[in-house]
Amino acid sequence: MSDLEKVKKLRKVTGAGFKDCNNALKEANGDIEKSIEILRVKGISKASKKMEREANEGIIASYGDSKKTSLIEINCETDFVAKNNDFIEFAKELSEINHNVDSDIQKLNKAEMKNKVSVEDNLVNLISKIGEKITIGRATTIHSKNSKNYIYMHTVIKDNLSKLAVISSLETENDNEKIDLFGKQLSMHIAASNPLALTEVDINQEVLDKEMKLISEELKNLGKPDDIAKKISLGKINKFKKDNSLLTQQWVMDPQKKVIDILESLNISDLKIKNFARFKIGE
Repeated sequence: MSDLEKVKKLRKVTGAGFKDCNNALKEANGDIEKSIEILRVKGISKASKKMEREANEGIIASYGDSKKTSLIEINCETDFVAKNNDFIEFAKELSEINHNVDSDIQKLNKAEMKNKVSVEDNLVNLISKIGEKITIGRATTIHSKNSKNYIYMHTVIKDNLSKLAVISSLETENDNEKIDLFGKQLSMHIAASNPLALTEVDINQEVLDKEMKLISEELKNLGKPDDIAKKISLGKINKFKKDNSLLTQQWVMDPQKKVIDILESLNISDLKIKNFARFKIGE
């Protein structure tokens, strides 16, 4: 391993700067383990300890247009840091890079930022500078060749940064104000109702299995006979599917109707909901 590779590895492990790592390696005659000890004794190693803590705050960064839209989650420990200028500038630049690499996290981490340093190294430097655990969470990019994307942000921190963001994608050959209004309202609905999938058959089986287990345990604790418990379980899991499928959810702006009712009432034969994504900090 070359000296430069050792410095890079040491920076990644400790979160210390290039100069401190280089000096520690010289002092330890190239021994990485001894270099880590030297940095810890000097109080320079910060990031490795912070990475053990919880990071449930942060921001969702959005980027793109109606044909290609991306979201990425950047987490930190406190809301105070989420509003820090260095954190915000990092998140804004990261949102553009994420969009360019189609939310491929491996490519994102290796990508070069404006300061000619990789994302992963800039992240470590930011952790050391701010003094909190900072991580890159979920990321997604929705392309829409034959559709149009709509984005909704809730609790905006600054510009394209918020606490909750939604992308909804509508497929149709038509383009008018009525469709645009529905797209915007649909994104707001998704933000409020948090559907798990577009339809019942799209819900992850592991999620359904977990819910069924919880229902069974609940009925068992109530002492219900097996035959009755089975009927109740079926009813509860069917309700769970309907409540968590976008098309069968109650429309937030008119709870007497379902999303599919609103979609059909637009009377546009080729209009359909193609895709959606919802990111909220802390979920």
